[in-house]
Amino acid sequence: MLLRRTLLLTPALAAPAAHAAENDSFRIFLAGMRKDARRAGVSDSTINRAFANIAPNPKVIELDRHQPEFVLTWDQYRARLVSDARVARGRVLLAQHRVLLERVTARYGVPAGIIMGIWGLESDYGQATGGFNVIEALATLAWEGRRAAFFRSELLDALRILQAGDITPQQMTGSYAGAMGQTQFMPDSFLKYAVDFSGTGRRDIWNDFGCVFASTANYLAQEGWRAGLPWGEIARLPANFDPSLAGREHRRPLGEWLRLGVTRTGPVPLPANTMAAVILPGGRGGEAFLAYHPNFLAIRRYNPSDFYCISVGLIGDLVTA
Repeated sequence: MLLRRTLLLTPALAAPAAHAAENDSFRIFLAGMRKDARRAGVSDSTINRAFANIAPNPKVIELDRHQPEFVLTWDQYRARLVSDARVARGRVLLAQHRVLLERVTARYGVPAGIIMGIWGLESDYGQATGGFNVIEALATLAWEGRRAAFFRSELLDALRILQAGDITPQQMTGSYAGAMGQTQFMPDSFLKYAVDFSGTGRRDIWNDFGCVFASTANYLAQEGWRAGLPWGEIARLPANFDPSLAGREHRRPLGEWLRLGVTRTGPVPLPANTMAAVILPGGRGGEAFLAYHPNFLAIRRYNPSDFYCISVGLIGDLVTA
């Protein structure tokens, strides 16, 4: 009996038991999600298709737990993301989709450059959208528990998207964290902002460029984008500029900045009462930008990083120059 107990506790024999317990736990989790989804109006057939053959994905958990902690400087970030190659590819794609982008801009007031900037940064213009099964990835993260409530809510929203018929479970691919399509919408954002611009009856942000561009523009428009106002521009500061005045929260009318010696470089005349902030992404002595409100903040709601917002604007300016 002693020998038998010892054998049962060896790792080789304990691993299958642990795996079985894990699968049981995941099945119990999915059973609870089924009840929530039914209450939300998702049909059994949709749930069955979504949950068919999914299992806890260890790669998803690994990526979620070991996200890189290195911090890029502004100069490193700019060089890596606002690259000549990305700008060159953006110009080619802008020429291909110019007519469609003009239609999107006419409807939502968001210029093509900003859409191109987000498209370029989020997925390298659709080349890197993520290859994970979104339902499996979200279910894994909701079950695993580190941010269970958030991912459970996103999983329920993903099931609502399937119920609406916008995409099939097999085609619903994205990042390990569930960001989907060519401009990487989480399911909650998809339900709020995705649109069927092409009139196909589906909001297809994976394959339909009309839906990709219009959904991105609608997101920004709903989050406060003001048509006719730039995102921002490169600025030149006087030698005696006080860096404590910089920062997104220190907004003041553009006329006041100009009286303080800040110089614009953009070609579009702007009213003196346009609200702006001076941003120094690399700190004192580095590049300076005038960030115009509310448009800069609208981009920031897409991704809450000043580096990201400035890069979107720079890519857009360069692609459309």
